[in-house]
Amino acid sequence: MDTTPTSSAATPPGRREPLRHLTVLSGGMGGAKFLQGLLHGIAAGTLPGVAPDATVTVIANTADDWWIHGLKVCPDLDTVMYTLGDGIDPERGWGRRAETWSAKEELAAYGVEPTWFGLGDRDIATHLVRTQLLDSGYPLSRVTQALCQRWLAPTYGERLTLLPMTDDRVETHVAIADPEAPSGRRAVHFQEYWVRLRAEVPAEQVVFVGLDAATPAPGVLETIATTDLLVLPPSNPVVSVGTILGVPGVRDAVRATTARVVGLSPIVGASHVRGMAEQMLTSIGVEVSAAGVGLNYGARANGGVLDGWLIDERDADQVSRLEAEGLRCAAVPLMMTDHDATAAMAAAAVSLVVDGAGPA
Repeated sequence: MDTTPTSSAATPPGRREPLRHLTVLSGGMGGAKFLQGLLHGIAAGTLPGVAPDATVTVIANTADDWWIHGLKVCPDLDTVMYTLGDGIDPERGWGRRAETWSAKEELAAYGVEPTWFGLGDRDIATHLVRTQLLDSGYPLSRVTQALCQRWLAPTYGERLTLLPMTDDRVETHVAIADPEAPSGRRAVHFQEYWVRLRAEVPAEQVVFVGLDAATPAPGVLETIATTDLLVLPPSNPVVSVGTILGVPGVRDAVRATTARVVGLSPIVGASHVRGMAEQMLTSIGVEVSAAGVGLNYGARANGGVLDGWLIDERDADQVSRLEAEGLRCAAVPLMMTDHDATAAMAAAAVSLVVDGAGPA
């Protein structure tokens, strides 16, 4: 590897050296869509201060994972992998394109539960390979690397790396009201809350089983320590980004990194754009607003994890409140309508926190 320092002559006066490595803490659909725009912006050269050959490492949430029909399913890892590998169903935002459901129908005909969660015929191949490799003793991080040889390596080579937040088993459970239970409520797996109940039942409590005992997957802490920019995309702040930060050691690593840390609000105009951020925030007592989420993450200057927080222009009246708490803040359009719009969001995030990264 060439260790010769980059010549400062290539950098205009008053500008920083180009950012060569970016790291994103990602959930599923929202994170994957943001990553599409980020990678589009890097390729197009529209991200200020970011090198055209910059690498991106994605640290993905695995607390949504579960076992079904004997198979290990990792929804967020797969959504990121399929989306960036051009295999995602664009209308659903999850699962494989041109999917069929024969296996699901056959299992239902046998009366095998759960019938509300379907594994597509194409998607099931990924889960079979993953489960076989796990059963052979390989950790999830190695298995993910192997799967990405099909989905990411042909297009991105070594410029894009997907890491699970941990190799350990972590599961998110949601407590909901149940008058027939002795305690008056019962816990359901996150997938049941999201898929079967459609998040329409109030979440009384969110429990992350195994999170306290988990350790970061190989490469996670090292990546955070050495990255040039760390981004918290508009993923769910409780059950996506929140669980990644909840892995012991990760939050401390984010606080300690020399890189700037910037986040983008998943709340626009007092509501989530997609998903269930509103329900999850309510369950932990956090104000459902762009400011509420930003302040929940907190400024690194005050013991939190952020240097800057990007909010939608509709929430511009909250900028001063966030800045008063030590966060750089700007209000820009935050709707990921296409790759160019999302790349513009990523560019605004870079400009917000990286001194000298603004327009030349």
